[in-house]
Amino acid sequence: TGLQKIVEIDDEVKLQNLYEKRMSQEVDGSTLGEEFTGYIFRISGGNDKQGFPMRQGVLTNTRVRLLMKKGHKCYRQRRTGERKRKSVRGCIVGQDIAVLNLVITKMGDSPIPGVTDDSVPRRLGPKRANNIRKLFNLTKEDDVRQYVIAREFTNKKGVQVRKAPKIQRLVTPLTLQRKRARKADKMNSVLRNKEEAAAYRKVVAQRLAEQKEARRSLISKRRSTRKSQMMAAQK
Repeated sequence: TGLQKIVEIDDEVKLQNLYEKRMSQEVDGSTLGEEFTGYIFRISGGNDKQGFPMRQGVLTNTRVRLLMKKGHKCYRQRRTGERKRKSVRGCIVGQDIAVLNLVITKMGDSPIPGVTDDSVPRRLGPKRANNIRKLFNLTKEDDVRQYVIAREFTNKKGVQVRKAPKIQRLVTPLTLQRKRARKADKMNSVLRNKEEAAAYRKVVAQRLAEQKEARRSLISKRRSTRKSQMMAAQK
């Protein structure tokens, strides 16, 4: 539904059912109160009393200091290649957890006021063409541009403005034309390279033939000169 609600539970008997549970495990809602009968919740995270977040994969119910780098959860690097040791909670629920985040995976009998009795529409819709088709169950023949989720608002100048995302990976006649042009350029480049290679081989063969002819004529000239010198010496 897109709604959130903070529920404070002070009863230690109810909280006992959450201890030693891990993140992504499911909890029966009836153990937390009669108003949650029939609901099933999934533990998605939490914070301890000092505000340190729980991290998936750290199998402890205490706080640990981990060396983190870019791409790790609970860390944002400030400089390129920076690594830093940060404190995080383990993924097991302990007594010093102050806030526990739960996600409803199964609806119960009665609605929870402020959570399941209403829904917030999505402010931002999908941007990629295939995701828009998937959301509205469209076919390839349907025009995706007619189904973009846009929002209208009044800007500071008092003008009514319609704002919509630019559709990504949208196949239009212009993109097909550019694709054909790229393919034609590639084919022309391949043919041109073949022609240039054939012309180069022809020139190389011609040069080798010329060199052979020049060497043959030089050798025949030397032989004739040597023969005439021998005949002159015999006389």
